[in-house]
Amino acid sequence: MEAFPRSPVHNSPMYQPPHFKSKDAATAAELMRRYPFASLISNDDSGFPFVSHLPLHLEERDSRFVLLGHCAKPNPHWRYLQARPEALVTFMGPHGYLSPTVYPDLQRVPSWNYLTVHCRVRARLVEDPLAKDRLLKKLIGDHEPAYAEQWRGLGEEFAHKMLAGIVAFELDVVQWDCKLKLNQHRPEAHARMHAAYAAGTENDRELAAWMQRLGMGGR
Repeated sequence: MEAFPRSPVHNSPMYQPPHFKSKDAATAAELMRRYPFASLISNDDSGFPFVSHLPLHLEERDSRFVLLGHCAKPNPHWRYLQARPEALVTFMGPHGYLSPTVYPDLQRVPSWNYLTVHCRVRARLVEDPLAKDRLLKKLIGDHEPAYAEQWRGLGEEFAHKMLAGIVAFELDVVQWDCKLKLNQHRPEAHARMHAAYAAGTENDRELAAWMQRLGMGGR
């Protein structure tokens, strides 16, 4: 997995302190698969950012990441991708508030911890109906495999009508950046932070599990 490249010509698309940066492609892939509802960001015709929120399917091809997705045909985003193929995709994993009470001293401020992956991509539209159908079935396989049989049973005419109403695309990842912000640089707070997250919301408990995974729990 370490063979997955980052382009040397681009800066990171987000603020990335070294102690939060993960270079592990397997971790980035896991986050993109576990939290597939992404934000796709392009520039519209005026140059202003345009965002679509949509699920994406991750594939690994020849030591690179490729993201598959689609949008409704009335959504102008596909036209922006066609005109300007370079875009940004962001995936947000678990996140949660960090109280300053976890620190042993009082001169601290609140913060927010989170896990995220940002991908610089180049887009290619998928226009062939059979290719669109294959792409759609991969998304179905991610989220409700049992629905695939119902989709096949809806009939060719209905399927063609539905496929005509979407624009599918492949997003070739030319650079990815994975950020795991879990206060790694403040070991004096890890034990209380882990305990607080372990007793909190579902998001908090996921952060506690990631802390444990990174060797930060129970200190």
